[in-house]
Amino acid sequence: MTEEDAEPIRRRPGGRAARVRQAVLVAALEVLAEEGVARFGIAAVAARAGVNETTVYRRWGTREKLVLDAMLAGSTEGIPVPDTGDVRTDLAAFARALADYLATPTGRGVARAAALSSEDPELAEAWHAFWRSRLDQAGVIVDRAVERRELPAGTEAALALELLCAPIQTRALLGHRPIEPDLPERLADAVLDGLRGRA
Repeated sequence: MTEEDAEPIRRRPGGRAARVRQAVLVAALEVLAEEGVARFGIAAVAARAGVNETTVYRRWGTREKLVLDAMLAGSTEGIPVPDTGDVRTDLAAFARALADYLATPTGRGVARAAALSSEDPELAEAWHAFWRSRLDQAGVIVDRAVERRELPAGTEAALALELLCAPIQTRALLGHRPIEPDLPERLADAVLDGLRGRA
């Protein structure tokens, strides 16, 4: 075999490392959803993913970093940030994706875990980093709306998203009221009315 022939083999896009990472992140989300943050451990994740603990420690180092990476990967895939060109449609679509994600066992488990305070400072910081990252990612919805003059300059993206998402998270986690089919649109309208009313 020539060196040219071997080159594609060496590159191996999406090879074993990518498969191992995906397996570990899926396993981490499952363990987090089933056991909660207090009982979350790398040994359980490694066993479920079918890899050695040393493999997990070598890549992530600590359980806090693994929790953060798993939550970010899961929520980014489960709650995509829409870009329809219209702020109301974007907000409603984001709210609907959140509701759908929280209706899954993994989504509910992760949300419950993230809602709990942690006595572990490093794990608490991982939760804060998760929320900051998600707000930063979704904040582009509001930023684009400001650029299109759909919202006033200076609109606080994080506050707008918190107002949009809090009712859905409360209903999903506490279960005292259902999430009606038209709730995402009603929440988008309420948030926009409030933001535009201050202009």
